[in-house]
Amino acid sequence: MNESAPQGALLRPGMRPGPEQEEFMPQEKTNAMRILDRAKASYLVHTYEGGALSGVAVAASLGEDPGRVYKTLVTVGSPRRYYVFIIPVAAELDLKKAARAAGEKSVDMLPLKELFPLTGYVHGGCSPLGMKKAFPTFFHSDAEGGTIFVSGGKVGVQIEAACSDLVRLTGGTFADLVRES
Repeated sequence: MNESAPQGALLRPGMRPGPEQEEFMPQEKTNAMRILDRAKASYLVHTYEGGALSGVAVAASLGEDPGRVYKTLVTVGSPRRYYVFIIPVAAELDLKKAARAAGEKSVDMLPLKELFPLTGYVHGGCSPLGMKKAFPTFFHSDAEGGTIFVSGGKVGVQIEAACSDLVRLTGGTFADLVRES
């Protein structure tokens, strides 16, 4: 296979980026990319400079609409049940809606110091794919259809993939999750 992808095309396993895309490819694959490759899911890798930026700043640095760039949030219910929520970067997770989606009375944001030991990911590089353990995962309902951007599993790396592939690979479901403005 080893063919070259045209600029802007989603990469399939075994494809190399075209010359215009070389600058967007990280030096090494992340666990999230390997999972997409094994599943033969198409995706495109985007990189940005500046470290762990806010999600809105990441969207701006990629030249993308913040409504297409999603953040991965990890919460804890009781007793110590963990849940993953994927919402637009400019939105705020409504904890009551999140708890309802998870079938819990309440959920709280996971303390930052617990993120790496639990998921294997750091703040700003937490992907819904490739966590140390699979957790119930929920995507905000606006994500349904088309492609979205999520962390590639490393600060500075975003993956653009079909939301249907991300939902399939995480065992996720859709729910209304964000606080209304």
